[in-house]
Formats: sequence, structure tokens, C-alpha cells
Amino acid sequence: MTTIDQTALGRLDAEGRLLNCVLKGPTKKAGRIGFRGDLALKFQAKLADEARPPETSFEQVIAAAQEGESHIAFLSGFLLSFEYIKLLAEVLGDALSPKGKYFLFCDNLDISKRYQVEFGGTTFYVLPIDEATVYNETLELLYLEKNDLKKLDTAGKVDAVADKAASFSQTFPKITFEEGCKLMGPVRNVYENRPV
Repeated sequence: MTTIDQTALGRLDAEGRLLNCVLKGPTKKAGRIGFRGDLALKFQAKLADEARPPETSFEQVIAAAQEGESHIAFLSGFLLSFEYIKLLAEVLGDALSPKGKYFLFCDNLDISKRYQVEFGGTTFYVLPIDEATVYNETLELLYLEKNDLKKLDTAGKVDAVADKAASFSQTFPKITFEEGCKLMGPVRNVYENRPV
């Protein structure tokens, strides 16, 4: 049976970056490891042995990696700010590949815009998030019917999404990372209007 350390997700797991996991293990497809949860991008300074939440995260992540491949085949998730793409690319490093399909839903993008951003030899599909979850947004983007996936467990849903993403061929306007940083809006404070 395939284990996470046999895939490109293994290093991230060893670094303690895979958090709040709903799934972190084999899917129904032979040799594939799926992940659903959050990916820590920047850790807070640790004081003594207390565990602190990450300073910056890639949230609501859906990912799939194949045994024996050095890259993550599929990745989808939420970034609070477009500028965190740089941090994400640095953390993922050689786990990214021009062959992979990577969808980033950013909170501070114009709701009507979609872009392709080349960064470090990898293409990211960068989209706004329309008040929904990454899962729902990803299904909509890939034209997958939620009802068709209802009977599947989490691993089966990751398989269905990753398989459909592999054939994704839509194109969006291409912009550079620097252009995107100029276009992005302010970063929202996720804690405002929350009761104390």
C-alpha cells in the first residue's frame, strides 16, 4: 500500500505542514495519496513547546500525488492574498511541475477576473473566491456535479476532482506575478466582525 512518504506530499508532511486533515492517505486509485486540509506556509515562532497556529496558510486544500512521481499532480486551495503565491511556490519548491494542475482561489482579486500566472516554471490558475468553499468552486470550475459525488467518500471525491483536473485545458489571460500584485485589492482581516 502506498504511503505519503512515497509521494511528493511526503516532505510537506515531514515538515509538519499538513494540518487540519480531513484526508491524508491513500485514495481509491492505486498509488495515489490524497490530502484535504490546510498547508502551513509560514510558522509562528515557537515559545517553549507550545503549538501555535501557522502565521500564513494555504487553506481548504485538495491535493493528489502519485507514488514515484516527484511532483504534486493536482492542487487546489485558498489564499488570503495573491502575493502569497510567492510563499506557496517557495514552500512547495520541487514538488511543483509544469505538468501539474494548480488552482489558487485568492480572496483579494476582482470577482470578475481569472488569470494564469507563471511562477518558477509552473503555471497557476488564479481565480477569485465567490463566498463559497474551495471544494464548491473547484467543482464548478471543472464542471463536476455535486450530486454525482455525494455517494463517494472523501478519498473518492479527491480522485474524481483530480482526474477531471488532469484534463483541464481552459486558458485565462496571462499575467506576471508582479502585475498581479499591482492588481490585487487589500487583504481582508478574517477576524473582523467575529464575536470575542
